[in-house]
Amino acid sequence: MITDEEFLRISVFMKQRYGIDLSQKKVIVNGRLENYLKSGGWKNYHEYMDAVERDKTGSLEKMLVNFLTTNHTYFMREFEHFDYFKKEVLPWLKNKESAAKDLRIWCGAASTGEEPYMIAMVLADFFGVERSQWDTKVLATDISTKVLKQAIAGIYNGEQLKNLPETWKRHFFKQISGTNQYRVQDELKKEVIFRQFNLMDVFPFKKKMHTVFLRNVMIYFDEKTKRELVQKVYDTLEPGGYLFIGTTETLDRNSTPFQMIQPSIFRKKEV
Repeated sequence: MITDEEFLRISVFMKQRYGIDLSQKKVIVNGRLENYLKSGGWKNYHEYMDAVERDKTGSLEKMLVNFLTTNHTYFMREFEHFDYFKKEVLPWLKNKESAAKDLRIWCGAASTGEEPYMIAMVLADFFGVERSQWDTKVLATDISTKVLKQAIAGIYNGEQLKNLPETWKRHFFKQISGTNQYRVQDELKKEVIFRQFNLMDVFPFKKKMHTVFLRNVMIYFDEKTKRELVQKVYDTLEPGGYLFIGTTETLDRNSTPFQMIQPSIFRKKEV
């Protein structure tokens, strides 16, 4: 069993490097790492963390992050966001960017890919035959290389797709013969760019974003980290740009520069 001292070491490491607050999650940390430690031959958590910190390749640190970040997502999750995106945000953007035809949309907690693929499907649906004239690629990032691997593979089972509209399922997925698995069609796949990214790092974007989806990730952060992250997102958005967060998440109304459109939908002031 993990000692208080060992737990503190891991939680401080995760907080400093990734902004993730595990201070109340001792049982979860132990549960997720215990078998891995045994199979790796480490005698205790201190010995394991020594190895993580010494590993120049960074692969042990990546494994630690993969174990300690939960990734629960599914197609059509919090669908009201996609509905609002299609009915309100995209008509505004289509008008605003009619000359450049360049949309910059970022999904900052891509997990296993359902959310960025959903965004790409909504974009395809909205633009229809005009889509080829627009750059509608979605940037999808996550801290976990493990989930990104799954997202890039783009293979889901029938159960995972059950809530999708039938037309989308037929158009964007191809059943793998003899199985209950479906692969994302290349046409949709090429619309999503997957990258590993730590939200605590400096945002590397050369141009400002129009819309940022940052849903169900801030639950891992304490208030200070959350405030700083929201400010960074605000600064990286175009005037009038939108931020979507999880429906169970909140922003501190007194400290955020965003205007609330609905709970979980926020907007940067238009100039």
